[in-house]
Amino acid sequence: MIEFKWSKVDKNNNNTPIIKDAEIDDLAEMLLEDYKPQLLKEPTPINHLHFLESYLGANIEFMDIYYEGKPIWGATAFNDEEYLKVFDRENYRTGFRKLTSRTVVIDNYVMKEGKEGLGLFTGLHEGGHLWLHPGVFTEPDNSGQLSFFKDEGPRIRPVVCCRKDNIESFGRKKVLKTAEDWREHQADYFASAIAMPKSTFIPLALEILKSNGITDGRVITGIDWQHDWFAEVEFPKLITEAYGVSKQAASIKLRKFGFIVAKDDLQPSLF
Repeated sequence: MIEFKWSKVDKNNNNTPIIKDAEIDDLAEMLLEDYKPQLLKEPTPINHLHFLESYLGANIEFMDIYYEGKPIWGATAFNDEEYLKVFDRENYRTGFRKLTSRTVVIDNYVMKEGKEGLGLFTGLHEGGHLWLHPGVFTEPDNSGQLSFFKDEGPRIRPVVCCRKDNIESFGRKKVLKTAEDWREHQADYFASAIAMPKSTFIPLALEILKSNGITDGRVITGIDWQHDWFAEVEFPKLITEAYGVSKQAASIKLRKFGFIVAKDDLQPSLF
């Protein structure tokens, strides 16, 4: 595995990397070239569990993660003796599970039939934390590390947990205010860059557009129902079929890369 090394970090916020989305795209392609070069030659779903285990060196576990409020779909332990609160369905009670270093926990919900795309993205999101953020969380005393359960149970090394809103949100318009916000965005963008690498994503999107008679490299929504239907249904569906991601992740990526553009976002002179 190629280790993540980055000179630009926010020293006031636990060495959170200062990194652009485009730089994460390039780093993801570097990892894929090292892991399985074929993934950069043709659009195909990545075996995310194999990537996590065999390349990133993660220990993967599946649990019912306990949460209050919005669901938690994934968690990552960077050190030994970190604790995660889970729900014990057999005994119908909550408890704490002790994890070892480099453990990725995926909630059982996202592994259900029909949630394959969400499960893929959740796993890769946690892989993003594992690869991008060891300098943040592998401190001797884990200073600055937050836990949703800090007032209950074991107080030794809480796990980094990722809520529903952090998964498949890499291209949404939102203000990133805190270091934690930036780390969640980085992990989620990493997931998108690994699942849909730009080397195959861009040619595939252009090919789909061209095959549907669109030659200017983008589909504009808000013009008529045909364009809207293609942008909202057919275009993401074809990306989903190629990469095994969810329709939501495909749609966000297409918009992020400018292949789907809303009429209202265009300059009047360009329309």
